[in-house]
Amino acid sequence: QVQLVESGGGSVQAGGSLRLSCAASGRAFSAYAMGWFRQAPGKKREFVAAIDWSGGLTTHVDSVKGRFTISRDNAKNTVYLQMNSLSSEDTAVYYCAADSHISVLRFRAAYWGQGTQVTVSS
Repeated sequence: QVQLVESGGGSVQAGGSLRLSCAASGRAFSAYAMGWFRQAPGKKREFVAAIDWSGGLTTHVDSVKGRFTISRDNAKNTVYLQMNSLSSEDTAVYYCAADSHISVLRFRAAYWGQGTQVTVSS
């Protein structure tokens, strides 16, 4: 089992930045690929970004490329999502997720956090 707890959400004006954190506990954090998803009101949950176990391979959905960056610190059992140039379209609940391999994280995840709200006002 892996327990995931997100933090760092909040309200920000358009053009601003936020950094989300996801602290993991339980089984060996470094064994898992990690990802971020988001769900806006009235919309399906969508993939945002993922990172492999080593941090050497990342992938981001096209809509956030150049603005968001996923990273991880295995010594701290934490994955981050740095979000810059935020717009109102980024408003959503952001979820941290974990699975065995980065190739599956775009589609599913074995473990989920409870989510953290990000609200961007224009």
